[in-house]
Amino acid sequence: MSRATTLHLPAREIPVPRSVSPTAQAFLASAARPIPPQPAPSDKAAWRDYIRESDQTILTMAAEIAKSAARQEMAAQIRSEPFSLGGVPGYRIDPHPNVPADRILYLIHGGALVMGAGEVCRLMATGTALAIGARTYAVDYRMPPDHPYPTPLEDCLAGYQFLLQHHDPAQIVVHGGSAGGNLAAAMVLRLRAAGAPMPAGIILSTPELDLTESGDSFAVNAGADIVLPPSLMNANLLYANGHDLADPYLSPLFADLSQGFPPTLLTAGTRDLFLSNAVRMHNALRRSGNHAELIIEEAMPHGGFFGMAPEDHALNADIRDFAERAWSGRLR
Repeated sequence: MSRATTLHLPAREIPVPRSVSPTAQAFLASAARPIPPQPAPSDKAAWRDYIRESDQTILTMAAEIAKSAARQEMAAQIRSEPFSLGGVPGYRIDPHPNVPADRILYLIHGGALVMGAGEVCRLMATGTALAIGARTYAVDYRMPPDHPYPTPLEDCLAGYQFLLQHHDPAQIVVHGGSAGGNLAAAMVLRLRAAGAPMPAGIILSTPELDLTESGDSFAVNAGADIVLPPSLMNANLLYANGHDLADPYLSPLFADLSQGFPPTLLTAGTRDLFLSNAVRMHNALRRSGNHAELIIEEAMPHGGFFGMAPEDHALNADIRDFAERAWSGRLR
């Protein structure tokens, strides 16, 4: 007798939970926003349009958030400037005038491995710099459709190696969110293979660590995550450019982690499409003898509640605490 391989559930409605803040509830209730489908991997012209429209959506939302009085007050203290990271473009951001010069955050932005360049990179980096309170160097790496793998990873690696020329690795914490988490983890694997100095710690926020999308949450949270489409496979294939999606430099979840990895913080939410990525990576790191911490937020979709809810502020405080412990040497 054959066994069923698929669990069939009746159609159901998923209510907004009462267990989260009113701000988070309001965000989850906005699920009616349409998420445009991704173009076919071979249609580069359509991808350029998709990327341009997606980036503009992010800029529009950021402009609305920036109108708040609190944001305007913080913005008055920020110093942000274009900065070359060993020939790779990027930004240096000081969130306040007295930021320490010996605590460096190296930021690798998200955007499904195809979006988030230029002004979007700067804005996302500014938000992270404010949340963690550290001097931040954000790498504006090249991306598909014109620059697929391995170019983005090479750019991130070059930016980190530039920082090593000016800072002790113990002064550097790497932060990668979503697709940036993929690149951050893959960069560490490249550093390890080369015998290069590792950062003091690495923060992988809702990371895209498995481009094969094999984890349970890719099915269970499809649709419940109101930020991401049910699958990002077209973007994954565009980025991979014919390479095996299961290669550890493309899907770091499948790496041999017993050879060592920096102290790592992973974050995700119970409605995050990438929840399985964070959980599985945490287990793999911990069982391989590495220091790994995991924070899962209630009802949070991919990327959080756009920084507007108490849950976002609490998570930022946890991330800041991890970074402080990494810089102070308490994780080694």
